[in-house]
Amino acid sequence: MTDDRSEGAVGAVKPDRPAAAGDPGTAGATLINPYGSRRAMPTGFDISLGEKGGTERMLTRPPTERRQSMRGFEDQYVDIVDYIVRITHRIWEDKNIGYIYDTYRHNARVNDDSGLQYGRDKIVADTVHTINAFPDVRLYADEVVWAGDDVNGFHTSHRTVIVGHNTGYSKYGPPTGRRIVVWCIANCVALENEIFEEHVIYNNSSMLAQLGFDLRAKAREMGNQAAALDSLMDPRAGEAERVLGQGKPPHLPELPRDGFAVEPFLRRMYHYVWNWRDIGRIDDAYSPNLRYHGPSGRTYYGRGEYKSFILSMIAMFPDMAFSVDDVYYMGNESDGYLTSVRWSAVGTHRGHGIYGPPTGRHVYIWGICQQRIRGGLIQEEWMMFNEFALMQQIYRDEPFRES
Repeated sequence: MTDDRSEGAVGAVKPDRPAAAGDPGTAGATLINPYGSRRAMPTGFDISLGEKGGTERMLTRPPTERRQSMRGFEDQYVDIVDYIVRITHRIWEDKNIGYIYDTYRHNARVNDDSGLQYGRDKIVADTVHTINAFPDVRLYADEVVWAGDDVNGFHTSHRTVIVGHNTGYSKYGPPTGRRIVVWCIANCVALENEIFEEHVIYNNSSMLAQLGFDLRAKAREMGNQAAALDSLMDPRAGEAERVLGQGKPPHLPELPRDGFAVEPFLRRMYHYVWNWRDIGRIDDAYSPNLRYHGPSGRTYYGRGEYKSFILSMIAMFPDMAFSVDDVYYMGNESDGYLTSVRWSAVGTHRGHGIYGPPTGRHVYIWGICQQRIRGGLIQEEWMMFNEFALMQQIYRDEPFRES
């Protein structure tokens, strides 16, 4: 896919279909396709968290003038960023948990560390559980990357910093009284005031460390519990399909020469760095003064530390196959871009590293990245992946411990 930027006002989007009977702003709109491959990408930041001056201003002086077409959404929301930030505040901080029934579809699918959570009643129950564990929880919106429209669906990537004290019981155990500061990224798809799909990844490994738990012991405990619930699980696994037969990874098309194409740039970078193991290509995609923020409190400065991190992951999982599952972005060449990349990987724990000696366990890893791109290079990256779930896959007993 090439860069779908359109000419015109900052923030304009390029429609991915001809006008249908019933404009996107009317109830007669058709051709709803939330998974269409040509979503509209905002060409500027006039609808953005930065433009709004932060969440405090949004919450104390909510805007009243609608900024974009929002067919089927409540009148109080002026644009998709306003919707995402304010429903999050109302549900979590105002504790109006029942508002989930108005803002999530009845058969909503939520993918998190625990797997697929189906239906909004499960979302309500999980939200009650978390707020009970952290009654003073605060969620600070750090960034919202968005794309799409009110016909093909709004896609949002909401990066949030979570602060609270563990004064209630949780699935991890009794209250510790400790304060946590963790962050998460939630990628949602919404139409007509309802979120119907969400991929949310929390920095659970960092949270558990802040609560005082031994990460490896807790991962083994919870990994055994999960395995005991599924006695049909077969620990054997097939080949991580990175190459075909005795061949080599496929090549991707060259980048277009007329301007900066965001999605091909990102897909090529991930494919050649992770699947071809061409670590040196990081120099072509990342700024020398890169700032990286990762799970479990990882913070790296510069390309050298980032290269070492990627090398360590591939060394531990030498057959790792990496796949980019979704990409969208906002911005332009002059002002730069904010991007969202959802990805997944499979591999076998056959190398030494931070997770201990090789266990031969086949693992599944998934994550979400946000990047800030300027001048054709990634200046800053936020990467969250299911590290605690990965540790559960590695540290659980083998075969399954009987209860």
